[in-house]
Amino acid sequence: MKLFFAFFLVKVVEPSIRDPGMPDHSVAAAIAALEAHRVDISHHRIADFFASDPTRFARYQVQLPGFLFDYSKHRASDVTLGHLMSLARAAQIEDRRAALFAGEAVNNTEDRAALHMALRNFGPAMSAKGEPVASLVQRERAKLYDFARAIRSGAIKGATGERFAHIVNIGIGGSDLGPAMAARALSPFAQDGLSAHFVSNVDGADLADTVRGLDLSRTLFIISSKTFTTQETMANAQSARALVARTLGEEAVRDHFAAVSTKLDLVAQFGIAPERVFAMWDWVGGRYSMWSSIGLALAIFIGPDHFEEFLHGGFDIDRHFEEAPLDANIPVLMGLLGVWYRNIWGYGSQAVIPYDQRLARFPAYLQQLDMESNGKSVRRDGSPVTLATAPVIWGEAGTNGQHAFFQMLHQGTDIVPVDFIVAAEPTSADAHHHELLFANCLAQSEALMQGRTQSDVEQMLCAQGLPAAEVARLAPHKTFPGNRPSSTLIYTSLTPRNLGRLVALYEHKVFVQSVLWDINAFDQWGVELGKELCNGLLPKVTDSHSVLDGMNGSTAGLIGWRRALKS
Repeated sequence: MKLFFAFFLVKVVEPSIRDPGMPDHSVAAAIAALEAHRVDISHHRIADFFASDPTRFARYQVQLPGFLFDYSKHRASDVTLGHLMSLARAAQIEDRRAALFAGEAVNNTEDRAALHMALRNFGPAMSAKGEPVASLVQRERAKLYDFARAIRSGAIKGATGERFAHIVNIGIGGSDLGPAMAARALSPFAQDGLSAHFVSNVDGADLADTVRGLDLSRTLFIISSKTFTTQETMANAQSARALVARTLGEEAVRDHFAAVSTKLDLVAQFGIAPERVFAMWDWVGGRYSMWSSIGLALAIFIGPDHFEEFLHGGFDIDRHFEEAPLDANIPVLMGLLGVWYRNIWGYGSQAVIPYDQRLARFPAYLQQLDMESNGKSVRRDGSPVTLATAPVIWGEAGTNGQHAFFQMLHQGTDIVPVDFIVAAEPTSADAHHHELLFANCLAQSEALMQGRTQSDVEQMLCAQGLPAAEVARLAPHKTFPGNRPSSTLIYTSLTPRNLGRLVALYEHKVFVQSVLWDINAFDQWGVELGKELCNGLLPKVTDSHSVLDGMNGSTAGLIGWRRALKS
């Protein structure tokens, strides 16, 4: 099916990641053309595009085997797509994509490659900054699979000789959100008698509530921290260690803990055996690390074979992103649509609504992936950005969201583009329930696009026999403006492979947008300041006699109030 998109890649860029020889005026001209086009197209309704073009759905979609991306319900015409593609070319998206897959130091502030694709690569060997990584990945993956199989089979047991029944992953951010989301999504593929749990918050309630009711003699803890110094993770790890030592004895620590880390000395001090330590590398960012040993809890939970299918799903999208032309490339189109709305229309947020209860944590996972990657205000060269960057990403599983925030989506003053995600068939769920779910998904995207005019409302109310005064009073409240854009991602069922595809699609969409905004998607300096200040404040919080002089009035006042309350 031909796609007439010369599409989105164009949108948001400014003097971007182009070569020194690429004149900025070409990008500026593309943006100016888009701004002018927005004025021209602003009076067109999405529904009118369908009315005038019976082939719109066929042309505004991309298919992979068992997977379809529909972007026909967007405020975009063939002219729009042409302008966007002009911007994409000016931003040199193809060159930057090639640099990413070549393992160049696209993370320029840390002089690192961003080669998470190598973790799921089943094609030609890849290199990070010229260093081959295939053997490293294969060796670590084999070690991970051997350990997972031994836990699942009972070959590796706890200190008392019991088989493990509970896996508790302790991490935070990328060491938690991805595996936790995926374990919930793929729970039908788990081994009977095996449960997976995830602890991330430094709030002691998280660990306490998680381990309550677990038989510690049958519980394996995995400490996921590259540096083995992450404050929240290590606080939870030490508490879990103390619990195991107190309940099962100090010697049991060796049998009930594993780690994913690069700091072998710190792991050894903790009491974890070297053969239970799994590696990761600096060319894998935390929020892209689920494909690595950070996925150990997931691999144990669903098994190596299903984990391998998950990797193959990511590889499917890597090949598609790398090889498909821009105008038939799902991550490119997703990214460009996002910039079209963020920078040309000024929409400040993006909703992601999976119509699958098991994907309930997917929006939270995407929040980190998108906002930690692209929540930047300087370009790659350190100069200020000239365009707004990452929108707020939010969402909830349908149909729950329909009874929460969909009122705002349909009738609120802000327009929020929506990604609808739904399977054609259920996975281990009632077929009739799934038909209700699927119909609701399509109905919401249709309602957002179509709306309901005041005239239509008045006719409906009159047909109900309401008096004219009541019709006039109620009609404005029952009117839906419509013309609100959405995409729909539909796939056969929520299998490991299709989840891998979904995750990789959004990873590459985020990269596309970073190219258009000329920012570095792979660092996250914004999380550092709060950590540094916390380290300085902690002694003031723990020592009730410490002097609060020199602190800002609010912080000192809050600490003082807490001290008085405790005393």
